[in-house]
Amino acid sequence: MSWIREGELNLIEKFSASILKAGPMPKHIAFIMDGNRRFARKKNMECLQGHMQGFNKLAETLRWCKHLNIQEVTVYAFSIENFKRTQDEVDGLMELAKQKFVRLLEEQENLEKHGVCIRVLGDLNMLPLDLQQLIAKAVGMTKSHNKCFLNVCFAYTARYEITNAVREMAWGVEQGLIKASDVSEALLSECLYSNNSPNPDLLIRTSGEVRLSDFLLWQTSHSCIVFQSVLWPEYSFWNLCDAILQYQLNHKSIQSARDLHREHQVLQQLESDRACIAEYLQHQGNGKPVDAQRSQEALQHYTACREERIQDFLQALKQKRDSYFNDLWRETISS
Repeated sequence: MSWIREGELNLIEKFSASILKAGPMPKHIAFIMDGNRRFARKKNMECLQGHMQGFNKLAETLRWCKHLNIQEVTVYAFSIENFKRTQDEVDGLMELAKQKFVRLLEEQENLEKHGVCIRVLGDLNMLPLDLQQLIAKAVGMTKSHNKCFLNVCFAYTARYEITNAVREMAWGVEQGLIKASDVSEALLSECLYSNNSPNPDLLIRTSGEVRLSDFLLWQTSHSCIVFQSVLWPEYSFWNLCDAILQYQLNHKSIQSARDLHREHQVLQQLESDRACIAEYLQHQGNGKPVDAQRSQEALQHYTACREERIQDFLQALKQKRDSYFNDLWRETISS
């Protein structure tokens, strides 16, 4: 089954989509695609067949998102916690993932036509090497595409992602690329797996469960969260429309919360910079008062230096991450 479904919406769907698009639309939607195993039990089929049906539904949902001008989708494909399932199920999911990424690699022309960029977020070292190599190929093949983005969270939990981001900042301090005082909310966000994406506007969880299950905890602090009772393989265009409508009804309060948070981050950083400069100048002047002009000039210089350090660190971090995919790519070619 293709990752990218062709085909138009029917007349009623088109009409409904046009009404929805008259209001504020989410640019980035995240899905917790829950209910595959329950769907399999309901239909008296093998568990893996339920996951197959779930993938087919993802392909269909991506088509709907394309027609609704939703440019980015993030999906929770495999949690680190899922490794605790039976070995047969884990092995089956790994094999299914391999099949789907092989299929994806065969769709290069279609992906290029629609400008789809595939990103895989998580600790890929936890996966079988051949699956890592397929993922590296898919990511490399589509990295220059920029019309729409599909982020697949695989071997992922939010707590692990945040912990990893803290490790990356600690590495930056150890390497002398940044100072401990440079560490901030904004920098941590840049060190997450999702640093290339805006935070989701809307998070949807299916199956009736009303918890986030360690998914995008940092990124969805100011997102609209919608829980729907439908099992993922039974998800419909109308379920998606209902979730978007809930986002639109709450859009104003969501934007206000985001704006306030951005203002708070700016003020927090400014206060941190001023405190660092005041301490430095007092030390330089042996505790004597510092005039306002010198203090302002020092603040501007410190801010410029901090921004330069952070950009150098982020560039080094990008190179470090890119080398992982490049090494896998070379291993694939040589094998």
